[in-house]
Amino acid sequence: MWLKYGVNEDGILVCIEDITRGKTSLQCPYCHGGLTAKKGKVKEHHFAHDEQTCRPIANKEFPTLPLYDNFNIQLSGKDLAQLKLLWKEYGAKNYSISSYLVTPGLLKAGMLRKNIYLTPPEYEFSNLGKIPVKALELRQFNEVQEPLLLKKLLKLELAFEHAKYKNAPDLAYRLTDLKLYRAQLQRILSCTLYFLEIQTNIGNLHKIGVTQRPVTMRIAEVKMDLLTHYSSAAIKVLGTWEHRGNIELYFKHRYRDFNHPIGSLTEYYKFNTEDAKIVLYDLQQMKTKVLCPDEIDIFEDKPSLIQVAV
Repeated sequence: MWLKYGVNEDGILVCIEDITRGKTSLQCPYCHGGLTAKKGKVKEHHFAHDEQTCRPIANKEFPTLPLYDNFNIQLSGKDLAQLKLLWKEYGAKNYSISSYLVTPGLLKAGMLRKNIYLTPPEYEFSNLGKIPVKALELRQFNEVQEPLLLKKLLKLELAFEHAKYKNAPDLAYRLTDLKLYRAQLQRILSCTLYFLEIQTNIGNLHKIGVTQRPVTMRIAEVKMDLLTHYSSAAIKVLGTWEHRGNIELYFKHRYRDFNHPIGSLTEYYKFNTEDAKIVLYDLQQMKTKVLCPDEIDIFEDKPSLIQVAV
């Protein structure tokens, strides 16, 4: 986990992606210490404290979106290796899995489910278990992730209410947790996912990305970036999906084997004609995102009832 938000002088949370690297005037949302934007090429972009890191950040206690930028489902290295092996040998071939191959960790994490129609009962991959092995379709990924996003929002709201009732010493932390989570949720709901086909002078590429601006503006920037590497670049928009900022990182995880970096540009992919059709179909099968009342309030940046009460 990395701290991705700082607070400006107006008390507004600012994402690391919206500022330049280096020392900032932003403050930590927990301790109000000064922050420096770390935006290198190795680690994830994040904020670092100018002085001593405060407890919530040092202990990695601040909230993050479920299944957004980590797809190993918090499995141990041993369980993850076993899961990948089981997928290769059984899951990918639609074979059932004998109980002696299943570890307690995989069952506890919900990676596998018992097939009661077999005698004796054996196991198969759950939708959740298909995520680490990059096998879950985008439509199904949304069906798994969306309830988890709202469940965690409710959990944070209840945690704050409980701390308020008890007048707990960490009440301010609980409120900050809720604000940070809502800010992250607002960001993915505010983004439009786009998928591009690009014809260059030396072959075709595809690009996945998200933007909070009109897609046409983003395409103009993409073309400028590409023309520093190619003599020509014709761009075609294959699809756009509103409120689907949650999908970008899972797409990168699912299709990592096709990733084709161009210098420092990392969101490009090289698919053959048949693979490109499969990927586009995967995207097109996603249901239109319909915001629920809580998501509408977050999307429109309306304060929650808890924030109003505070």
